[in-house]
Amino acid sequence: MSIDIEKFIAENAKKDLLRFTTAGSVDDGKSTLIGRLLHDAKAIYEDQIVALKNDTQMEQMEIDFALLTDGLMAEREQGITIDVAYRYFSTPKRKFIIADTPGHEQYTRNMATGASTANLAIILIDARAGVKPQSKRHSYIASLLGISHFIVAVNKMDLVDYDEQVFDAIKAEYRQFAKKMGRIYIDFVPISALKGDNVVQSGGNMDWYRGSTVMEFLESSYISSGANLTDFRFPVQYIIDSTSDHIGYCGQIVSGVVKKGDMITVLPAKTSAKIRSIETFDGELDYAFAPQSVMLTLDSDIAVKRGDMLVHQTNIPVSSKKFSATVVWMDQAPIKANQSYLIKHTTNIIPVQVDNIQYKMNVNDLQEVSANELKLNEIGKIDFNVPVPLYFDNYSNNSGIGCFILIDPENNNTVGAGMINS
Repeated sequence: MSIDIEKFIAENAKKDLLRFTTAGSVDDGKSTLIGRLLHDAKAIYEDQIVALKNDTQMEQMEIDFALLTDGLMAEREQGITIDVAYRYFSTPKRKFIIADTPGHEQYTRNMATGASTANLAIILIDARAGVKPQSKRHSYIASLLGISHFIVAVNKMDLVDYDEQVFDAIKAEYRQFAKKMGRIYIDFVPISALKGDNVVQSGGNMDWYRGSTVMEFLESSYISSGANLTDFRFPVQYIIDSTSDHIGYCGQIVSGVVKKGDMITVLPAKTSAKIRSIETFDGELDYAFAPQSVMLTLDSDIAVKRGDMLVHQTNIPVSSKKFSATVVWMDQAPIKANQSYLIKHTTNIIPVQVDNIQYKMNVNDLQEVSANELKLNEIGKIDFNVPVPLYFDNYSNNSGIGCFILIDPENNNTVGAGMINS
């Protein structure tokens, strides 16, 4: 038995991991789809099934699969997802981490959080309602965050009599919208999350559909690590002054590769030294790469503090007091020119001022609209300036140091998330 368990663990560890998120408008069936995926993939324990049937509270009534992910009392009372719910499951082919995100516009910030670490997005669309503004907003945010593979699941096909023409019309409408989102790959699948059609098993009610199920798409989708292994970037998070002659600088490698003996530069001081050692909890390494968390020691006693960044001497990021970024605004009070905030960029927090609102994005047609402010859940391009040079890469090349959050200095609330363009 112990040999079988060890063999199972070893084989499971070899499987690759796909992180995906659900997105779309409120009540399009995201939580129900996730519940159905877990149920039909046999990823739910028997006691969970019993509890689920008890929570449904009505005999002969179909199980409410949304209750598997909508765990908050407020979610169950209102029948909507509020917070991001993460679920893990595996199949013989692959491991998965799901981020079930809210569809309501009020919780757009939570959707962005769930999508920020995903490799793929499932966009749910209600077959009765078609492509809604929130479906477009979520799709656009996912594309901004670097997700390039979308599965558009046209849900509730059972409520439109499994009509192929309804599916084709939604498919055409979404394709027209998606043309403006850049280079993304889209798979379309008609489903009924409630009935299970084309979720894990093919649905006999839609024999006109010859494509893969949602699960088959998930198991076969190509996973790009997305890691930039070219540009070494190591923001210092914590400093350990040990009893030895060398101080340890701890943090996560955001991008790139570092080896013992590499010549590095400390920013912003621009002092240089060689990597003496690369240490982890399990011992020393000859080299390390993103996204490993390590402790680096140097061969020279130079000044390094939290918020500094270690980079290769011949590969320095862009340095500027002015930069532009695409911002998803998350606060009730709008953002306007000349307002001041704090910017958290990697492990560094400094003041930042808004120079100009270039435009906001109309999520319905992805057209740039002239604006002097961004309101809650709006997306736009903003020019900023900071009192000291910020070291960054463009988000499209290196998301790890091309992103930031904006903080209200009065209440310490996160009010916006940004992706640096230039």
